[in-house]
Amino acid sequence: MTLGIYDLVGFGPQGWGMPLINAAGITIAAAISGFLLGSVLGVGGAALKLSRQPMLRAAGMFYTTVFRGIPEILIIYLFYFGGSVAFTKIMNLSGLPGFFSLPAFFIGVLAIGIVSGAYQTEAYRAGFLRLDRGQIEAGLSCGMSDVLLLRRIIAPQTLRFSLPALGNIWQSVLKETALLSVIGLTELLRQSITAAGSTREPLLFYGVAAAVFFIIGRLTGSLLSRTEKRLARPWSR
Repeated sequence: MTLGIYDLVGFGPQGWGMPLINAAGITIAAAISGFLLGSVLGVGGAALKLSRQPMLRAAGMFYTTVFRGIPEILIIYLFYFGGSVAFTKIMNLSGLPGFFSLPAFFIGVLAIGIVSGAYQTEAYRAGFLRLDRGQIEAGLSCGMSDVLLLRRIIAPQTLRFSLPALGNIWQSVLKETALLSVIGLTELLRQSITAAGSTREPLLFYGVAAAVFFIIGRLTGSLLSRTEKRLARPWSR
């Protein structure tokens, strides 16, 4: 009996609808987690590169140069397989035999986050350099503390100037989650590969995966665009 398209991608006993939805959820969770980790690292990296201390600037430069220059899939391999080997050796030295594999989701998020952070570093640094120094001086002359100055002037405007670049980085992070299929994470692409192999319908399931990635990218891109306009509203008057 030949199953139709709706049977294959539906939610019936032989449909792949629910596994694909679950895999899409894992994709979104990995992308958001990696992007948020990258945001933390990006802010820290930007602070290093903007520091007056040569050693701190060199550390920031090393971070961005290395992790923007190595292919993402190679970083994922290094973190997952290299990390698993190192962790296994530590556990074996502790008296626990066998091989210990690191969690694919955790390592995937870590790898994506570190790479994303290297790119976000440049976005935040460029956004900070666009700030009107007159506003900072005015805030200091009004007696603002460093924390208040950061919260009221520096952070909102840096985010505002950085958001277009951050939107592009987010789209890259979303697509990079597909690389996590190589370490066994059942995200959208890997689930599509499994479904395509089981049903011998590669065009259908790869097409579905492409459509889901496109929809997620468009929806989140629209959300970031609205956020950008909202942040720009106070300065557009």
